[in-house]
Amino acid sequence: MPIDGFEPYRREDAEKYDRYRWWPGLTWGDLFDKATDIYPEKEGLVDDTARFSYSDLRRKVDRLAMAFIELGIEQRDFVLLQIPNWHEYVITFFALQKVGAIAVLLIARHGPAEIAHVCSLTHPVAWIGPDRYRNTDYLAMITRIMEEEKKLRRIVTVRAKDHPGAVRLEKLMEAAGPAGPDEALPARRPDPHEVSMILLTGGTTGLPKAVPRTHNDYIASVEYHNRAWEIKSDDVILTVAPVSHAQGMHTGVGSAFFNYARYVLTDSTEAGDICKVIERERVTAFPTVPALVQRIVDLPGLGSYDLSSLKKIYAGGAPSTPELVKAVYSRLGCKFVNAFGSAEGLGAMTRLDTDLETICTTVGWKDCPYSTYKVLDQYGREARGREGELVAKGPNIFTGYFKSAEDNKKTFTEDGFFKTGDLARIDESGIITITGRTKETILRGGETISAVGIERLISSHPSVADVAVIGMPDKSLGERICAYIRLKEGAELSFEELIAHLKGLGASVLQLPERLEFIDAIPLTNVGKADKKALKEDIKRKLGAS
Repeated sequence: MPIDGFEPYRREDAEKYDRYRWWPGLTWGDLFDKATDIYPEKEGLVDDTARFSYSDLRRKVDRLAMAFIELGIEQRDFVLLQIPNWHEYVITFFALQKVGAIAVLLIARHGPAEIAHVCSLTHPVAWIGPDRYRNTDYLAMITRIMEEEKKLRRIVTVRAKDHPGAVRLEKLMEAAGPAGPDEALPARRPDPHEVSMILLTGGTTGLPKAVPRTHNDYIASVEYHNRAWEIKSDDVILTVAPVSHAQGMHTGVGSAFFNYARYVLTDSTEAGDICKVIERERVTAFPTVPALVQRIVDLPGLGSYDLSSLKKIYAGGAPSTPELVKAVYSRLGCKFVNAFGSAEGLGAMTRLDTDLETICTTVGWKDCPYSTYKVLDQYGREARGREGELVAKGPNIFTGYFKSAEDNKKTFTEDGFFKTGDLARIDESGIITITGRTKETILRGGETISAVGIERLISSHPSVADVAVIGMPDKSLGERICAYIRLKEGAELSFEELIAHLKGLGASVLQLPERLEFIDAIPLTNVGKADKKALKEDIKRKLGAS
């Protein structure tokens, strides 16, 4: 019986995916156990503080799973997981999977508005994360949210001091002792067709949409995506971008344990620190976002690091410029995979033997051979070889946002194809070129950000009469946030004043504009909407002039 709010796969589709074994029939717990059974003594996980063999991880994961059972976490309970790029994230994620809980994956930058919204959808029983991380007091934030979300009754802190009302993850594992009876964890094994996690993606209102993924469909994503860029057991995979992001899960955690590779996490996004990790750990495969690749190729003194182990860089989440691709080949001497994907399961990429021109100008071919990708024109008809909206359906693609029945009617075609909101062309050989977006979103450093959500926040300022938010081109991040504002007559507004106002409303760092343009009137289209195409041309001219 599916959980309330999850749109199950159509019976005929599920039967086909099972019959042809396009779905693996594995759970995340199965995946983990298989890796640790086959290679117990192999080094499996490294972060900035510790190293673990696969057998070390098995003991820790099983003990923590038993501790979660003793804590009262039941099968199908939702649990918020907000641990940064630390080894505890991997251990906690697999422990939750082994007890049949549903992990709700938060990144460090998710703030109170976003978390409260996710709580209203999932009603989690626990939150797991640091008490403080960088400039954020998570404990205070979660305590306030608990006042409204009564089902959220457990706080589990990581790398923290003792706090009233919270239990430390380290103490949980110590108290649990050995894994316990052989039947305890197998009895908690979920069905592979069940939801294993909730990923979050940008919503049209500024609040994230919840993307439910089953064990079957997500592990299928892992398999097909990582076969496409040839991950093997002798690879050393590095994750620098948030591990709890979709990319971190399917090219990082999933890739490493599916392929029995060594997994490296680091919590720094400084180019020099990343190069030190690559050099020290002899990293071979680096899935990341273009902004971080740009920092590395632009790093002064790059030649002082030994990066000769690096065989392949995978960049997705934002467009990669031809200049960046060529810089990777000339300065790093490794292969470049131009990738495109989403939390919803869609995936495409160039291959290791793809020619340079195709890598620079396209996102290659679909990752899963058993999925169907099409381009539809404005009337819903297939537009072969022409630009239109990219739609997709298959064993690695989700079936609907969680508890969003009305949105899902607009997001899927009548025959079950996911409407991505991306404009694309697909040529006769299946090569996909992304040409734009149909939705008002901004792609900044791998994050999809709602322009409409930011407009609503800005328009609440008493000096603002009208506002239009767009993505302005940026060499490093793909796009940055620019707000065109028409002020009320006689009003004044500084950049600093607006940012303080937005922070006071609880806006996250992902919703703060990075440039303001004051304008006498927002240009309109012939249907009376803000002409964002004209504004994008305007900011391109201004950026070119500056």
